[in-house]
Parts: sequence; C-alpha cells; structure tokens
Amino acid sequence: MPVAYYPAIIERSSDGYGVFFPDVPGCTSFGDTLQDAALNAEEALSGHFDVAAEFGDAIPEPSELDAVVVDDGVDEATRLLVRAELPGRTTRINITIDDSILGRIDRITTNRSGFFADAARAHLAARR
Repeated sequence: MPVAYYPAIIERSSDGYGVFFPDVPGCTSFGDTLQDAALNAEEALSGHFDVAAEFGDAIPEPSELDAVVVDDGVDEATRLLVRAELPGRTTRINITIDDSILGRIDRITTNRSGFFADAARAHLAARR
C-alpha cells in the first residue's frame, strides 16, 4: 500500500487540541492533550481516505510542510507530518469461514468485502 505524509496543524482550543489538514478539507481530529491530538490525527486521516476511496473521490497530493499557510486566527500549537496509507488497488482473495459466522455477517451487511475490510482496519488500529 502506498504511503504519503500530510501536513497537519494542531491548534489550541478551550478544551484541548484540534487537528486539521490543510490539504484535506473536512478531515479533523481532536485530543485532550497535544500527544492525544497527534496520535488521533493518523486515524482520522486514514479513515477519511478510506471513505473517499469507497465513494471514488480523489485523494489530494500532500503539500510541503513548510509551504502551509494558516489563517491569522488559528492558535497554532504545532504542525507535523501525518502518515497515511493511501488506498491502493483491490486484491481478490479466498477465505474459509464457519457458515454460522458468515450467516451472521450476511444478516447485518450487504457488502461482505467491505465488512471484512472494516473489521481488519479496526483490528489493526487496536493493535497500534
């Protein structure tokens, strides 16, 4: 899977730290501490790109960190580069699974591939 690094701006707020990505409008994150905000940023960016890929939206190119300009009203705490695994091509696989588990999956989704991909993402994110 291809990887890119996107500039993120972490700004102070009254109740913690907000994160936004100048190259990715609408993608934001938050944390109670600066460290939480930085850690949550990667998950937000990856989730945003997963949804974009699902809907066929284009993934923007990242800007250079030093080239990013923010509005005067932003109380910038820091800026950083956030790693993003970019959606790649899909690969067809065959798996073996118990019939009863597959039946339970089919009762809650119409897209098995999407279900397995979401479950894998959630499991991998929990292992970070």
